[in-house]
Amino acid sequence: MPQVPEIDVGELQRRRVQAEPLAILDVREEWERDICRIDTAISLPLNELPANVEKLPKDRPLVVLCHHGMRSLRAAAWLRANGFDNAVNLAGGIDAWARQIDRQMKVY
Repeated sequence: MPQVPEIDVGELQRRRVQAEPLAILDVREEWERDICRIDTAISLPLNELPANVEKLPKDRPLVVLCHHGMRSLRAAAWLRANGFDNAVNLAGGIDAWARQIDRQMKVY
């Protein structure tokens, strides 16, 4: 798999607080998003990504997340191979977000 840039949850939080233009893509399944989610994220399960890629923004960084960061790593690699040079993986996924940033968020 090609090298994919990653950011950690602290960096994502810093960018959100500073209102930097970015998009968050959540590639988890609907049942997972029902447990916890980042409200501003675009929800698109990994298996639906190729058919819906045209719906994603190319004009700003695209932070891809999943549960622990493995599916999102694959998704970010696929996106980068398909013209999304702005796609980065969120290291540790929503689990790291819940444990380090939003401690009120449910974990699973």
